[in-house]
Amino acid sequence: MDSTENLGLIAAHLGLDLLAVTLLTFGVFHPRHRRRELVPAYLALNVALFAVVAALGSVGNDGGLALGFGLFGVLSIVRLRSDAVQHQEVAYYFTTLVLGLLCGLPGLGLGVAAGLAGILLLVMYVADHPRLYARERRAVVTLDVVHRDTGALRADLARRLGEPLRWTVREVDYVRDLMVVDVRYREPEPQARPGRPGSDGAADIAWEPAAAGNGARVAVTATAVNGPAR
Repeated sequence: MDSTENLGLIAAHLGLDLLAVTLLTFGVFHPRHRRRELVPAYLALNVALFAVVAALGSVGNDGGLALGFGLFGVLSIVRLRSDAVQHQEVAYYFTTLVLGLLCGLPGLGLGVAAGLAGILLLVMYVADHPRLYARERRAVVTLDVVHRDTGALRADLARRLGEPLRWTVREVDYVRDLMVVDVRYREPEPQARPGRPGSDGAADIAWEPAAAGNGARVAVTATAVNGPAR
């Protein structure tokens, strides 16, 4: 009877975990980021961690020590490289991980686990909402001119992208007369966006700023402000 009740409790927690991670991946993450290759990674990490925690937690008195060593081993093999994974996607990684931990603990009541999982889902839904800072972008821009003062650089970036919020000069090449700038900017309103027919500097823009959303790296070849094409 105890074994049957234990299996029923694990099944209930598993159902809650699957519901929560499904809502997170298919209801929040994929519709917003369209990274299909990360969906199986999130699901596998969540379910595998749930299985490990549920199995170690049902051992008994020795389960706490085994659980600690098991979690240490699981987390030590999870390596996230910032070059391949954006910060938003790292947040989803840790959320799926925590959901597996919460739902896999047999000593945690089903209602408490459901409440905590709901809080996590709500936080991710709000924090990663598309309308939150909707016009803020990031791009790595290559200019074929070297600006020697910040005012000229700000004016150039504002004319080509939008209002610069913060930038970092990554490279200055006086031989080829170019500079590489990592810039965070606020995209202009649609009716005021540069690069449309009849607007100044339309021929100088080699890309659409909206294509650099959410931290995409986009190379741009630009000319000097009010200068002739090279």
